[in-house]
Amino acid sequence: MAIRTRKSMALIGIGAAAVMGLAACSSDDSDTSAESPATSAASAMTTTESMTTAQTAASAPVGPGCAAYAEQVPTGPGSLEAIAQQPVATAVGDIPVLTTLNAAVSGQLNPDVNLVETLNGGGEFTVFAPVDDAFAKVDPATIETLKTDSALLTDILTYHVVPGQIAPADIAGDQTTVQGAAVTVTGSGENWKFNDANLICGGIETENATVYLIDGVLLPPQ
Repeated sequence: MAIRTRKSMALIGIGAAAVMGLAACSSDDSDTSAESPATSAASAMTTTESMTTAQTAASAPVGPGCAAYAEQVPTGPGSLEAIAQQPVATAVGDIPVLTTLNAAVSGQLNPDVNLVETLNGGGEFTVFAPVDDAFAKVDPATIETLKTDSALLTDILTYHVVPGQIAPADIAGDQTTVQGAAVTVTGSGENWKFNDANLICGGIETENATVYLIDGVLLPPQ
């Protein structure tokens, strides 16, 4: 009986060792095929970084003059980072190439036409913003007329504003302005036209608007 008992215990020991060995092999295989926490975290970070890069590229301004503007105003007032935190009329006042437009919307050109409160007042807009060189091409006699013809100045200014924010990906087509008539936007990629005016840099974000710098003053149809 003693001999049988010792043999039985030996067999049980061998069986237990075999089970433990199989369990260890199974655990090793699982570790090999499963992703470690560190690898999983690294993978998640890479995915997040890729998504952030794609989103940044999608929301970045477009146009042949964007790089020059960013170089001209890299930081501080008027920089892309600063105006993103400002309502649009305030941002226009800080953008160095929009001094004439700023004068026109703020009552400096014509005391009876001041759109600052409207543009900053909580609505969302898309603004086609003629740069100073664009206004310089306008007949000086017309500029003089705008100093006293409040209705005409209001028509011209509101023809440059569209309700709602429109990103470059959606800007193509006829965009109905606050004035009532449409601006026809054509082009693709970095090159766009707004009626006959060319894009300089567009898709610039402010707190409540998307701005497109253009090289011509848009005149509403008569």
